[in-house]
Amino acid sequence: MTSPSMRLVTYEKYGPADVLSVTTAPVPRPRPGDVLVRVHAVSINGGESAMRAGRLLPFSGKKFPKRMGIDFAGEVVEAGNSRFAAGDLVWGLIGRRMGSAAEYVAVSPGRLDHVPAGLDAVQAVTLPVGTTAITALRDKAALAPGERLLVRGATGGVGYIAVQLGKAMGAHVTALTSAGNLDLAKELGADEAIDYRAPGDLGRFDVILDAVGTDLPAFRRLLTPNGRMVAIAFDLDHLVRSLGYIAANAVHRRRWVRFFSGNPGSSLFAELGRWVTAGAIRPQLDRVFPLEEVVAAHRAFEQGGVRGKIVVRLA
Repeated sequence: MTSPSMRLVTYEKYGPADVLSVTTAPVPRPRPGDVLVRVHAVSINGGESAMRAGRLLPFSGKKFPKRMGIDFAGEVVEAGNSRFAAGDLVWGLIGRRMGSAAEYVAVSPGRLDHVPAGLDAVQAVTLPVGTTAITALRDKAALAPGERLLVRGATGGVGYIAVQLGKAMGAHVTALTSAGNLDLAKELGADEAIDYRAPGDLGRFDVILDAVGTDLPAFRRLLTPNGRMVAIAFDLDHLVRSLGYIAANAVHRRRWVRFFSGNPGSSLFAELGRWVTAGAIRPQLDRVFPLEEVVAAHRAFEQGGVRGKIVVRLA
């Protein structure tokens, strides 16, 4: 018997968005304990774009074909022996190996949670990377009420959630973004929205969340004596130097800089869901593309100026 097939996004070489194609492969057979999800939507993320372009060769290797997609929202098809049931709408992250840009994924139930009530799959998939903002601000930086928070890249995929979360945690939030997105930053709750091309004197900050990765030494100088800086990106044009700087400054007890890459489980998705249900975090959808236009979706992402999330709809 022939196994049923599905569509998915792959590429056979590094390069611009044009290297992507929609191909077919057998629907995955979930391992014992895994959950099979029919994917309704995925979003475009900076890490996968950089990977596809060949800018992360030390991590990505030279084995092809490679798959695309980090996050997803969709419907449970086979629940296995889990707390989920067929038909449940769920969200999650596929993990560092990528591959969520496919019509079906088999995932450990520990990497999933139910989508908060009131959200459809397209809205929901704009939010899973919010787990990165929670870890950065709550766990890594221990942001406290009344502290000054600077979010760099404030209207991108993680930044737009960090602005909302920082405000909900009681911080004074300064958003650094492009001139065309200053209005969005204010709508998200930023106390100040500043054009990153003409920042002027920004002052000092207790916490900086950096989603850009360039010029880290200059931004570290903006920290207060007990300030903390969490970088969730690094300078792709100077990869070794950027990672070396982060490593060297992570050991400092004061004015430290630390980097992390999120790998959330169900409990963190549940925490994100609580913030969403409480109304503190809301989706911000830039544009939606059908699967057949995934190349156009990546081009739009790389043109910059994205307001929240670009989503690819699969179903």
